[in-house]
Amino acid sequence: MRNHEAQSLRCYNAAMDSLQKRAKEIHRRLLQAYGRPSKGNYDRPLDLLISTILSQNTNDVNRDRAFHSLRERFATWDLVRDAKPTEVVDAIRVAGLANRKGPRIQQVLREISDEKRGLDLGFLKGFEPEEARRWLLRFHGVGPKTAAIVMLFALNMPAFPVDTHVYRVTGRLGLREAKLSVEKAHEELGKLFAVDSYYDAHLNLIRHGREVCHARRPKCERCVLTDLCEYFKTLPAHK
Repeated sequence: MRNHEAQSLRCYNAAMDSLQKRAKEIHRRLLQAYGRPSKGNYDRPLDLLISTILSQNTNDVNRDRAFHSLRERFATWDLVRDAKPTEVVDAIRVAGLANRKGPRIQQVLREISDEKRGLDLGFLKGFEPEEARRWLLRFHGVGPKTAAIVMLFALNMPAFPVDTHVYRVTGRLGLREAKLSVEKAHEELGKLFAVDSYYDAHLNLIRHGREVCHARRPKCERCVLTDLCEYFKTLPAHK
C-alpha cells in the first residue's frame, strides 16, 4: 500500500511539474505577445467589490457604465445602502440582472456596516490571504472569482481569478481537466503559475481569450501557443 501511494505521489508530482513548466512557457509567450499589463488604480477594495458584483454576466463596458451611474446618483456607499431598492436597481440597470444585483449590493453593504460600523474594507489588508478569502466569501453573491479579484487587485494578495476567458483558454491549452469546475479551477490554476506572475498571467490570458482564442471560431492562425494547445491538435487539419 505504501509503495502504491509513493508511486501515485511521484506520478502526481511529475504531472504537476510538467504543467507548471507549460504554464511558465505560456506566460512567457503571452508577455512577449502582449507585454506587461499596466497596473490599475485599485486602492479602494469596496469599490472593486461592488464593481465585480456588477460585472457578473455582463461585459466590462456595461459594468463600468453601471458603476459610474451608481456613484453619480449616490455620493457615498452609505447612501446606496440606505436607498430604496428600486432606485439602486434603476441606477445599475445597464449591467443586466439589476433586480438581482441591486439587492445583493445593498445586503453586502448592510452586513459590512453591521459588523464593522463603517464601509471601508481597508482592514482586510492586515489579514492573511486565506483569512481575507474566507471573509469575502461569506457574502451572498460573492464567489471565488469576485473574492480573488478583490484580493489580487485591491489587497495585493496572492489569488488567481478565473473568468470565462481564463477558464476557456486554460481548458484548450490543457492546463486543467476538461470537467474541472470553475470554482475549483481557481485553486488548481493557482498552483501552476508562479505567484509573482498572477497579475500579468491573469490579464494576458483574458486578453488572449478576447482577441484570439474566441469561444466561437478561435483565430488559431494568429495564436502564439498552437504547439502547446491541446485543442489545436484536435482540429481536422492537424490530426
